[in-house]
Amino acid sequence: MIAFLAAAALVAAGPAPEPAPLSIGETVTLEVLGAAREVNIVLPPDYAKDPGKRWPVIYQLDGAMGQDLIMGAGLMRWGALWGRSEDAIIVGIATKDRQRELLPATRDPAEAKRYPTAGESAAFRAWIAGTVRPLIEARYRHDGRAFLVGESAAGHFVVETWAEAPQLFTGYAAISPSLQWDFEALSRRALDTPKTRPPLYLSLADEGGATESGLMRLLESLPASQPYCFSDRRKELHHATALHAFLPEALQYLLPAKADWLDEYGMVLRCEKQGRAQP
Repeated sequence: MIAFLAAAALVAAGPAPEPAPLSIGETVTLEVLGAAREVNIVLPPDYAKDPGKRWPVIYQLDGAMGQDLIMGAGLMRWGALWGRSEDAIIVGIATKDRQRELLPATRDPAEAKRYPTAGESAAFRAWIAGTVRPLIEARYRHDGRAFLVGESAAGHFVVETWAEAPQLFTGYAAISPSLQWDFEALSRRALDTPKTRPPLYLSLADEGGATESGLMRLLESLPASQPYCFSDRRKELHHATALHAFLPEALQYLLPAKADWLDEYGMVLRCEKQGRAQP
């Protein structure tokens, strides 16, 4: 025992190993609306091992390192590990002034007073379409599929993009979208019903009020031909816990891996309301 302790003391007295950097991806700095922001890219673990393979791309709003990137990438990788959803390239798009970048103008005096810079979502969307996506698609091996994911104000941006420029993405996930904005105007906007849009995942926690009524109105407006999934957790989740719980389910809907053990492990896709199956 004495000899063991002496050996342990010698090891402890030796030089400590130098820590190595821990990298989860790459980043590029771009500019939009007069402000620099990072676009962060997290690649699948075997991206470099299989140079012939191409991947879907998930564009995550509020995707800075200090925002939702780490959680989003972790939940996506966890889903892929269990076979709940396909693995993908994650592109985290940082936001700086969220109301300015993610929301359209409002006619609500109270909202305009609280968020005087709000209203440039169209410009932010054009930047994503014209700058971010071409950069990603030129540099990384993608398979042509691209998905837009966002929560709260970013969820409003997702629904607005799905309604106004549906061709930009293969599928959309709006988690607890802020549809109370501008007197619920987005949910009142007439949709081009003959045109089937890409699949849309919608979810609601305990937000209540105009957020809830706006989402319910949107659901009622969806045509029978529209593929969508609505997950209703009003009695289970809070706005602060919505993204953690809903994102794995959203990816399961948009990028299903169709493993046959998911129900056994509680990885159930809950669609309290749904449209026709995905094409």
